Amino acid sequence: MSSRSLRALAFLPVAALLSGCNMVVMQPAGDIATRQRDLIVASTGLMLLIILPVIAFTLFFAWRYRQSNTEAEYDPDWHHSTQLEVLIWSAPLVIIIALGALTWISTHTLDPYRPLSRIDAARPLPADVKPLTVEVVALDWKWLFFYPDLGIATVNELAAPVDVPINFKITSASMMNSFFIPALAGQIYAMAGMETKLHAVINKEGVYEGFSANYSGEGFSRMNFKFYGLTQDGFDQWVAKAKSEGKELSRDAYIALEKPSEREPVIYYSTVAPGLFNAILNMCVVEGKMCMGEMMSIDSKGGAGKESHANHDRLRYDDRHAVRGEEAQAATFPASEKKPRSQEVDRAKDPAKGHEHHDHSMPGMKHDDPAPAQLNR
Repeated sequence: MSSRSLRALAFLPVAALLSGCNMVVMQPAGDIATRQRDLIVASTGLMLLIILPVIAFTLFFAWRYRQSNTEAEYDPDWHHSTQLEVLIWSAPLVIIIALGALTWISTHTLDPYRPLSRIDAARPLPADVKPLTVEVVALDWKWLFFYPDLGIATVNELAAPVDVPINFKITSASMMNSFFIPALAGQIYAMAGMETKLHAVINKEGVYEGFSANYSGEGFSRMNFKFYGLTQDGFDQWVAKAKSEGKELSRDAYIALEKPSEREPVIYYSTVAPGLFNAILNMCVVEGKMCMGEMMSIDSKGGAGKESHANHDRLRYDDRHAVRGEEAQAATFPASEKKPRSQEVDRAKDPAKGHEHHDHSMPGMKHDDPAPAQLNR
């Protein structure tokens, strides 16, 4: 067998591995993703200006000064070359300066919180354009999208008209996730009690994949959705479909939707309870819970003093699935031999079954005592 055939056979495993790769990041459909692709290409090219010559000269020196090459000059007393020192230090320094400048400019230009200034490389953003606002909520394990200007919401399906700026407001109901549509823009984290933002635009019609890029439990791998880039007429028809086929998203309906589930089908909501997204963001959808905004207002004033003890139950939120018996099986069970928390006895309801009550007061402090001095300032 010839050496060429052997090289071809050696390449087959590499080709098999690469066949499963999706190069959507390098084939974007939105201006932000396109500029991020260009940044990747430019950065890689700059680094290859150093990497390739180093590899080439390493191989050349190994071949040139091999033991069997008796014609190569042998100089055991050689110790310094000014020309080599200048080359070794100046070339990487220039590359580092170029990469630093490119990164600094791109970091500010592609800031996800920064409103768009153009539709694409050839078209600036029209002065009278109205962005499409989409409020995103990461659930276990599905995505909920609100269209506040249109009064609709969807589960696991997102759509937007081509060449219209999209303003995403992103949060999570519980677990930290990452909102990512590779063809549109880079990933943005979704965190409970916090709002992150992303400004983007889709420039080509099509159907694109969206998913969570941050591990969040056993249903993470199926936390996917479709993103449709549509013409304005197509988008209007999609909105009309959501309104005609959708149902009501009340607070009770949201609480039921929030329960952990996998492979959730697409759901349309024609009406949405007023202020629902803000309630999710402030972690106070459940009746009787204190909103994060109210809590931060109290904290900014130095705390509520001894009266703050009454707010304890209103601030308990993270264990709501366990309390209602809805929590999914632990992601690491049975490998970790750790049972799901839903199988554990609720400490507050049944302290007699081996669970101790944890008092977070300061040592020697009674419940009727005022809060520490620093909280009353």
